[in-house]
Amino acid sequence: MKFDSLNLDMIFETSWEVCNKIGGIYTVLSTKAQTLQNLYKDKTIFIGPDVWTADSPSPYFSEVPSLLKPWRDKASLPEGVTVRVGRWNIPGKPIVILVGFQGMYKLKDYYYGEMWERYGVDSLHGYGDYDEGCTFALAAGAVIESICNYKRLRHKSVIAHFDEWTTGMGLLYTKWKVPYVGTVFTTHATSIGRSICGNGKPLYDYLPGYNGDQMARELNMESKHSLEKAAAHNADCFTTVSDVTAAECEQLLDIRPQVETPNGFPADWAPSKTKQRRARQTAREAMLNVGSKLAGRTLPEDTFIVATSGRCEYRNKGIDVFLDSAARLRSLNPSRQLLLYILVPAWPKQPRADLKAKLEAKDTSAAPMQDAAITHELNNPYEDTIINRVRQLGFASHTDNEKVQVVYVPCYLNGDDGIFNITYYDMLAGVDLTVFPSYYEPWGYTPLESVAFGVPTVTTSLSGFGQWVLSSGNNGFDKSGVDVVLRNDSNYGDVVEKVSQDMLALSNASAEAMASFSAAARKTADKAEWNYFITYYIEAYRRALTAADGRRADVSKE
Repeated sequence: MKFDSLNLDMIFETSWEVCNKIGGIYTVLSTKAQTLQNLYKDKTIFIGPDVWTADSPSPYFSEVPSLLKPWRDKASLPEGVTVRVGRWNIPGKPIVILVGFQGMYKLKDYYYGEMWERYGVDSLHGYGDYDEGCTFALAAGAVIESICNYKRLRHKSVIAHFDEWTTGMGLLYTKWKVPYVGTVFTTHATSIGRSICGNGKPLYDYLPGYNGDQMARELNMESKHSLEKAAAHNADCFTTVSDVTAAECEQLLDIRPQVETPNGFPADWAPSKTKQRRARQTAREAMLNVGSKLAGRTLPEDTFIVATSGRCEYRNKGIDVFLDSAARLRSLNPSRQLLLYILVPAWPKQPRADLKAKLEAKDTSAAPMQDAAITHELNNPYEDTIINRVRQLGFASHTDNEKVQVVYVPCYLNGDDGIFNITYYDMLAGVDLTVFPSYYEPWGYTPLESVAFGVPTVTTSLSGFGQWVLSSGNNGFDKSGVDVVLRNDSNYGDVVEKVSQDMLALSNASAEAMASFSAAARKTADKAEWNYFITYYIEAYRRALTAADGRRADVSKE
């Protein structure tokens, strides 16, 4: 796709998730990188935390000693701040600087004082990961400052992009120390909004009445909220990923993002249909085999497989709705066998030895396994909300005529989990339907990943992706491969009923109808490619450079 590009001399993008796969932001950055490389070959430098050791190296990073060597030989950095330079092992292989930030801890009180004086950031109430995020961000800011000074970029077009509150202090440092650099700040989910939802409070019906500062005090989130708010207000361009989160920012951070930057996917990201057919066969065999061993009976070949996945946030990600919909589906007496998987990493201890033995021995015993709804042992089996609800609903035991089976997989599917030994994306290829009935979902990569694989999906109107589908006017499995279910703070029961009816309807759909839904899903994914969505980032960069023009002009007079 051709579009009005922008001449840039350097882009720095800083995130805790650069070469550090812990959440959805990793997916955003790692899939966007190739498009940025196509536009600005090696002018984009990603900056991430060096949290790795010789005994536990990053699988995503390859060090290249020759990269940026002249700068590294003369780099002026605070004592104890170290850098490793290399390539990110993803399509496009962009340049990455991993920053060792331990040396910033002894300077943090000085910088906290400066940030209070200059930007009103209240670090007094910081706890938990606050210091870790801030010291990394400050070290990243020092790296940006050092490169800009070494390369004499004060008269050039330079962007420094920071993701989430964890990097907010880096943005403020850059604005203070390198004022000619245009800054962009992206909140993928506000810290206080996530906290409101995580504490079981209604966000949407009461949003106009919430005050972000007041809620931060109530929920002990003052420092993170203060930092995030300061970064949003002081960035040359503030962005977020969807209309849903833009409204949240406007109310809780007292500023409306200037640009919305939806999350995309690279072209040809999903496997070819031939590869996917092979992956689907392997995944279905594995999922049916595990389900059969747990249930103590052989599941039919035409079993309809449904899955949900994502971050382990019981309410926010709609896992509560998924389970209650499974219970409702059971009461509808479906004619076809349904196997529902919860692919949500929690706190796994190890693969279940008894299940592993049955799989390896090809055990064909007809007795259901004890606690027959989970594949791995948990470190906290009595505190895990998901397994407790699964047991409460009666899915941990089985009868011969049970038509709805639930299986909880509480680990990362990285191909070495000990039970399936299949990656998440290969598993996704074997699924017939995915369900993501989220309550708090600023964007929603999981349903987008699903449609990219041609798997129909259910999401809600509270997700950014769901809002994007609704804005196209193509809601429905037949039109987009997506059913966006209306969700608010007061219609939980209606959502449960609609999700259960969707699962029932698709389990009864003909092969021809399912093929049509799959084709519609792929067309939806095509419209969300980075080749289209990168234009929103270009607009953000343009605004940031325009805002920084005056500062660059002042510096050029020096």
